[in-house]
Amino acid sequence: MPQTVITLSTHGQGLYEFTKQAQDFVRAAVGSGAGEGLLTVFVRHTSCSLLIQENADPDVKTDLNAFFRRLVPPSSDPSMRWIVHTTEGPDDMPAHIKAALTQVSIGIPVMRGRLALGTWQGIYLFEHRDRPHRRDIVLHLSA
Repeated sequence: MPQTVITLSTHGQGLYEFTKQAQDFVRAAVGSGAGEGLLTVFVRHTSCSLLIQENADPDVKTDLNAFFRRLVPPSSDPSMRWIVHTTEGPDDMPAHIKAALTQVSIGIPVMRGRLALGTWQGIYLFEHRDRPHRRDIVLHLSA
């Protein structure tokens, strides 16, 4: 069962697409065969998450970022005074909350050696922290 780890460098909150890296891994794993299976994508961190989302209009990313900032503001915001975990900065606990509301693992069917994504779908790391990070994403292909 083929698997690999890809590392994405982020530069603050936002969505970072890695559809091409995932498709390249699937293509290499199935070779020239018409492989079918399931790609499991898992991020090994607690302050970011994964999304499958539209990759055609960049306004979608802008609006998603704005929505999550409004939904879970930094712990320095007066509405977030109830937060206890503040040791790692005002963006850390809100990042954990955002990750809890989304997902850290996604399953994507593989059909005829390709990811079975829709026309406008892309795979994204959703970074919830303000400062740059290096994020490890495990890709695992099962038949």
